[in-house]
Amino acid sequence: MLFSLSTVAALGAVASAYDLPDNLRSLYQAHINGECRSALSDPFNTGAVYCGDIPNAIFLKGPNGEYDNMDIDCDGANNSAGDCANDPSGQGQTSFVDTVSTFGIQDLDANLHSYVVFGNEGDSPSFSPQNHGVQPLSVMAVVCNNQVFYGVWGDTNGFTSTGEASLALAKLCFPNDGLNGDAGHDQKDVMYIAFTGDEAVPGRDGAKWSAGSPEEFEDSIKALGDRLVASLPS
Repeated sequence: MLFSLSTVAALGAVASAYDLPDNLRSLYQAHINGECRSALSDPFNTGAVYCGDIPNAIFLKGPNGEYDNMDIDCDGANNSAGDCANDPSGQGQTSFVDTVSTFGIQDLDANLHSYVVFGNEGDSPSFSPQNHGVQPLSVMAVVCNNQVFYGVWGDTNGFTSTGEASLALAKLCFPNDGLNGDAGHDQKDVMYIAFTGDEAVPGRDGAKWSAGSPEEFEDSIKALGDRLVASLPS
């Protein structure tokens, strides 16, 4: 396939738009070594804890030298479509379907919407982000592959696994890894950051929930994500 110079430039602009800002790069490097000092949960089966070491934020922190991996979540609308067809554990709805269904869509679609699975319920240990100020469907930052992408907090885990995102978000992070419903990113180098407070919530009109592509949805929450990241300490 031949690309014009303008097309190549546009592709480069899209890629560079998600480069790590300096403060987030510093945070990533500062917290990867050592243990979480302000653990908000017991360790889960990946070894990660929900960590409160960053003001006004919660992130998943693994043992020394690790954050978390990225398993693939295919819950929600069209949960067996596309590369989610081989997902062994997909469910027909996400945790906040009652809210998101008032936004003009049936539910989040893992093939389309960037979302993060955050919080664990129904087993031990458990963790409720809402008890610590994180709001459903708020924007989260995901540091992956030396970039930052954004997703909404869209689902919870019913067991004791952590480190999970929608297929759409995983493919943005790792476009060349052949990810699908049964194949995720195993390296524990992904940093998931949730933000506390109502200002992180885009609501019905702050995101393009009816977007036609993962890129279109991602672009619709980028400005809010950038503002939230800019508020983090360096």
